[in-house]
Amino acid sequence: MSLETLRPSPAMQDFLPTEYKDLVEHGPYNNRNGKEHQTVKVTDMGKFKEVIEEHPMCAGCAMTLFIRLTYIGMPNPEHTIIVGTAGCGRLAISQASVPFIYGNYGDTNAVASGLKRGLEVRYPNQKKDVIVMAGDGGLIDIGFQGLMHSWFRHEKFTTIMLDNEVYGNTGGQESGMTNQGKVLKMAPRGKFGEKVDALGLAKVAGVDYIARLAPTNPSRVARTVRRAIMVAREVGSSYIQAYTSCNIEYSIPTPDVMKDAFEIEKERYGFEEIISPRAKEYLDEIEKKPKKKKSDK
Repeated sequence: MSLETLRPSPAMQDFLPTEYKDLVEHGPYNNRNGKEHQTVKVTDMGKFKEVIEEHPMCAGCAMTLFIRLTYIGMPNPEHTIIVGTAGCGRLAISQASVPFIYGNYGDTNAVASGLKRGLEVRYPNQKKDVIVMAGDGGLIDIGFQGLMHSWFRHEKFTTIMLDNEVYGNTGGQESGMTNQGKVLKMAPRGKFGEKVDALGLAKVAGVDYIARLAPTNPSRVARTVRRAIMVAREVGSSYIQAYTSCNIEYSIPTPDVMKDAFEIEKERYGFEEIISPRAKEYLDEIEKKPKKKKSDK
């Protein structure tokens, strides 16, 4: 909760949790420097209080790195609510200092739709960002109906798919996002069908901002997340599809996780943005850099 929304009595300041005070004084909460959104940068990691610092994820998990960068990219984390569900990602997301709603499996986008509309009624003078962050199984398989219809309705929230291309939390079953022919513990003969073209579905559904990326460029991840959230705030639905490998189910040695990310990015997961004309117009406007004034001679 922002200090602009709820300001504790000065007499009670010393009794606030240290974690919260650090987020306000040395982190992204209210760190504006005259701007509407936070100004902490990926290049300053380690120099400020982050909203997530501990997690129970597997060592070397690329998903955890992406989640950490996502929180840094949020324009206003103190005015943000995450909606998630069963899956590996929720183990880290639930440890962050950002409100998290655990929805039923497959219901994330339906929950987010109602939540976003309710927040608009409850806080008419304060923008609240809603983000769905779930795995490929929770979104493209079991959550497909809710996902697609939220896009058809152009709901103003961001959907982030943590695409590890497998059900990594339940033993290694194939998902719709698993590549054709891939052999897994519970797909011993290899996956029969092709990987679902989720980006194509988002484009057909009229999503205003679509992006695909791997966690190989931290600054680009944070910038992409920020752009997606800003578009969802003012224009319409936004979608990010992130390659976040499961080093356990895919037997990737921990030291080679980032090497794998670079290889997959080069092979089939290159950075791509698809932006609607109205979203592009909006981004061009808010990202304009003020012209430098010529010094008087």
